[in-house]
Amino acid sequence: MRRNVSEQPGEVDLRPLSARSVVLSLLLGAHPPQLPVKDLVRAVEPFGVGGSTLRAALSRMVSAGDLRRAEGVYGLSDRLLARQRRQDDSVHPRTRAWSGDWEMVVITATGRGPAERAELRARLTALRLAELREGVWLRPANLLRPLPEDLDGIAQRCTARPAGSGPELAAGLWPLDRWAADSRALLAHVARADRPADRLTGFAAVVRHLLTDPVLPPELLPHDWPGAALRSAYAAYQGELADTVPQDHLRA
Repeated sequence: MRRNVSEQPGEVDLRPLSARSVVLSLLLGAHPPQLPVKDLVRAVEPFGVGGSTLRAALSRMVSAGDLRRAEGVYGLSDRLLARQRRQDDSVHPRTRAWSGDWEMVVITATGRGPAERAELRARLTALRLAELREGVWLRPANLLRPLPEDLDGIAQRCTARPAGSGPELAAGLWPLDRWAADSRALLAHVARADRPADRLTGFAAVVRHLLTDPVLPPELLPHDWPGAALRSAYAAYQGELADTVPQDHLRA
């Protein structure tokens, strides 16, 4: 996954704001993720996207399989609905009290090509697992989510309780200090941004960054972890978007 911050911790690297990115940001934050074209025209205006530019972008997005169109209403495709679910989980992670157990996934399949191995690594990372060593992935068992059943054909799943310091193990598996520094830089950036386009760009980066949050139990986190603050800031921004997108399409 491409990082949304620069190689120097604490420096924000924002992606350019295109008509496509504006539409996707609005629909990914809408529940249900669909809007009539008349509402989209009104919604994108504060971000500097005109009607003709919007309609050209919508046509390209339908052709590319990003959107579906039915009777003048545009909605996310299945692929992007899956992305919305991942985004929702990153903003509102479902957790449980941690007992001290860790999930462990040990890859047992052999003979997989580079593309298949890369795809598997991306899937395990998206599940917020981290690689202890080649083929051995783990994380604290504090997430309320099942692992995909199709992993059973290529991996052995088990529960473990590693010896030694849990916080030290977590710090070795995830770049926690860097993630926290980048989070604070993003919080500072969105606090300064006042133009609608700048705020949308900043909060799009916030969502991408939240996708990389390991969502660890409090017992394993460094002091003053900014994850909750970042989520609260995005929740407040969703309230701002209610003035742009009809409120019945946005999560409260």
